[in-house]
Amino acid sequence: MEPTQTVCVVGLGYIGLPTAAILAANGNEVIGVDVNPRHVDEINAGRVPFIEPDLESVVAGVVAQGRLKAQAEVPHANSYIVAVPTPFTDDYDVDPKYVQAAAEAIAPQLRGGELIILESTSPPGLTERMGEYILAARPDLTGAPNEHNSIYFAHCPERVLPGRIMIEIVDNDRIIGGVTEEAAERARHLYATFCKGQLLVTDARTAEMAKLVENSYRDVNIAFANELSVISDRLGIDVWKLIELANHHPRVNILQPGPGVGGHCIAVDPWFIVAAAPEEAKLVRLAREVNDAKPDFVLEKVMAKAAKFREPVIAALGIAFKADIDDLRESPSKAIVERLSAEVEHAKLLVVEPNVEELPASLADRPNVELAEVREAVSRADIVVVLVDHHEFKTLDREILAEKIVVDTKGLWR
Repeated sequence: MEPTQTVCVVGLGYIGLPTAAILAANGNEVIGVDVNPRHVDEINAGRVPFIEPDLESVVAGVVAQGRLKAQAEVPHANSYIVAVPTPFTDDYDVDPKYVQAAAEAIAPQLRGGELIILESTSPPGLTERMGEYILAARPDLTGAPNEHNSIYFAHCPERVLPGRIMIEIVDNDRIIGGVTEEAAERARHLYATFCKGQLLVTDARTAEMAKLVENSYRDVNIAFANELSVISDRLGIDVWKLIELANHHPRVNILQPGPGVGGHCIAVDPWFIVAAAPEEAKLVRLAREVNDAKPDFVLEKVMAKAAKFREPVIAALGIAFKADIDDLRESPSKAIVERLSAEVEHAKLLVVEPNVEELPASLADRPNVELAEVREAVSRADIVVVLVDHHEFKTLDREILAEKIVVDTKGLWR
């Protein structure tokens, strides 16, 4: 393979666009494909349609150099990286519709010899299914290696933290899972153009499962912290002080509780393990249930406080799924605010989310919900609910909270 090649990245979201940008910055010619015209236009203007530190400067540079362009149609390329959503169904299995749509869009462009990588989080076997979609559309091609019409399939899951993507996409170790050994080697060669971490080669199914295991590990440990917070509330104990003390044990490292678990990884991936092995995945299922129940606990606490007022004004600080980003996917904080606006009679909700310019559709049309600046919201509020520990909230003058009822799910102001 030539050191410089054409790579098509399908899906220019929170993972696809950083991947496209870093590939382009390291000498590859990259074409990004997205169904959202706004994303295409923004990227071609050198701008980023969401918040991620350091990404915009890289995008602006590679677009100006002509190494990255965005478009709606899938072109021919030497390699394809599919970074589309993988939502789950009502029975917690994967919904492959976006992967299938990407595969069917790629299929007509293939000539033989191309590498197709699925980066999207996947249950075991989805990379092979992607290959089946493509080969069904192109019976003239084969998944067997080393033929003139061979197509190579691999799974290389992302393992980056929002807010640190441009650092971790380069520095973190990377799992390279091939459907065949030849596919794994070709994928390893591509990721070696930018990844400084170890490239750990395995088969596609093991790579798929590894990503699910990593996020399920986090989910189980967060569930322990969230369950401790509920128990501590019942017993009148400061859970953050409790965890701080317990973590002084040399072999204990309890994570921090919160209003639940959000994002498209930790809140979703464990369900793929449950769907794949429903009888065996007992602990994984229970952890998901604990974390999914935490917003109900928070809601009940706020509603009990709101019952003391005829027309309560509630300042909800944060609706992103974690601090200092604008990503609202699977956000428990957003879900809590949606339910408060619907279930607390005569309440006024002042939503503070410094990383968005407008409320999501699920809140924007509600007459009792308003997007507000943090000091104004706290000043007007009877009840202040801390749902996300954005840095803007950490520096807030505590004196303006003196006469407020505070429900702090993040231990920010204890």
